[in-house]
Amino acid sequence: MSDSLHHLGHSSSLPATPDEAVLDYPANPRAGTDYLVRFTAPEFTSLCPVTGQPDFAHIVIDYLPDATIVESKSLKLFLSSFRNHAAFHEDCTVGIGQRLVAEMAPKWLRIGGYWYPRGGMPIDVFWQTGAPPAGLWVPDQGVAPYRGRG
Repeated sequence: MSDSLHHLGHSSSLPATPDEAVLDYPANPRAGTDYLVRFTAPEFTSLCPVTGQPDFAHIVIDYLPDATIVESKSLKLFLSSFRNHAAFHEDCTVGIGQRLVAEMAPKWLRIGGYWYPRGGMPIDVFWQTGAPPAGLWVPDQGVAPYRGRG
């Protein structure tokens, strides 16, 4: 385990904001091999920037690592730091993806934010760095469109 990791093997507290969250990026153990990594956060929460009410989403992050991977405990703490963060769905979803790309520099990344209804309307937000590389197996994100309680 690298001494440069802040969370893995250490006691960690929940960051107060996404900006204060520190993400850890260990070396890719399979550098030189193209493979897809998927993280799913089915209980993501943030706050509406207008009303202060909680918003809920199912977040799916897919990426093709290059030199580093994102460590899962640090990612969990980062995503959890949004629970008191007021931002629109678009800002949360795209901001998560852009931060991972800026810091980890994967070969490819996509994020899907499947948000539960606000004002009676679900809002789904999708962002990716470009077309997936040829030959990379990219399965469907597996989140059904919102259908209500029927």
